[in-house]
Amino acid sequence: MIKHQCDESGGIYIHIPFCIRKCAYCDFYSVSDLSLMPGFVRALEREMAMRAAEFPDPCDTLYLGGGTPSVMTPTHVRRLIAAARCHFDLLPEAEITIEANPGTVSRRSLAEYRRAGVNRINFGVQSFRDDHLCFLGRIHSAQAAVQSLTWARQAGFDNMGLDLIYGLPGQSQAEWREALGRATEFRPEHLSCYMLTYEPGTPLDRRRTDGAFQPLEEARSGDLLDLTIGFLETHGYEQYEISNFARSEEFRSRHNQKYWAFAPYIGLGPSAHSFLPPRRFWTPRSVTEYLRAIDAGTAPTAGTETLTREQQIMEAVYLGLRTTGGISVATFEERFGLRFEATFGPVLARLRKDGLIRADADCCALSRKGMRFLDSVTSMLVCQEF
Repeated sequence: MIKHQCDESGGIYIHIPFCIRKCAYCDFYSVSDLSLMPGFVRALEREMAMRAAEFPDPCDTLYLGGGTPSVMTPTHVRRLIAAARCHFDLLPEAEITIEANPGTVSRRSLAEYRRAGVNRINFGVQSFRDDHLCFLGRIHSAQAAVQSLTWARQAGFDNMGLDLIYGLPGQSQAEWREALGRATEFRPEHLSCYMLTYEPGTPLDRRRTDGAFQPLEEARSGDLLDLTIGFLETHGYEQYEISNFARSEEFRSRHNQKYWAFAPYIGLGPSAHSFLPPRRFWTPRSVTEYLRAIDAGTAPTAGTETLTREQQIMEAVYLGLRTTGGISVATFEERFGLRFEATFGPVLARLRKDGLIRADADCCALSRKGMRFLDSVTSMLVCQEF
């Protein structure tokens, strides 16, 4: 029997699938026809009404992701926040985040987002070099990124995050150190540093397979991760997940932590996923299909699955190891009715010997060395019968 914790507040994710232009590396669902936006916002309001009964739990996060949510008008943002408060138990002190891309915001729009109730903003800066931004297919310049960050502070955002990408072809440690230094000059409360991945079917992956460039070697990308952890630590940032760093625990992404902690969340909009343990369901990866379902008065569900005990154990291991806090032994044992050391003992001994994990009676977490080998460590732990 699996026990699910019921005292964890839930989260609300809203997928805004509109982009001015899709980035070369991105495989998230998006469209460029902004004329659909007014009808889409109305559809989201209707979906919230449809889903409300499924998700009565108190929610302490609302996350507007994409796509590029910052192509929305402040009026649309205000309407979505109001609808979420109307249909869900969104707590007064909820963390309300909007993802924003430099080049799609203005001093005025940022100030109006803040007045609409957004209290956390996360910018997809990715790089402060124009040549890198061009390679990634971003629509903004380095100067636009600097301007957007300045405007956000002036608008009153005191919880601001930046996303950066490392591991570009030929990128040196000196270049990446310079990028991190540039980012920390703005003293963002949160930094996410993601290694560039080549997702199948993306323009960047096609260029790679055509031989247009040579990807950075895996070992060198691992060295850049090590550099990231050390550099940000000396600049006052605490790593709490493989790719995520915050100036203090207060500024960790409350919403994203739900994904790693098996907390419940509801996903709205096309291609959004929901998790009501142990059930997961998702919406169509198509604005057209999504709108058609809403117009027909039906909840737009494209698929659903109930996670088996084995699947839940595998996810608990993988997601727990992503965080620096690791897997809580007590929580794992209570949830699954398994003795952690007895279940994983021989593998734990080997991983300890290889210096890939830190494990004791309280938790099991990756070492800094182990962070390079998350997938391999996870595979070793879960390739057995439970």
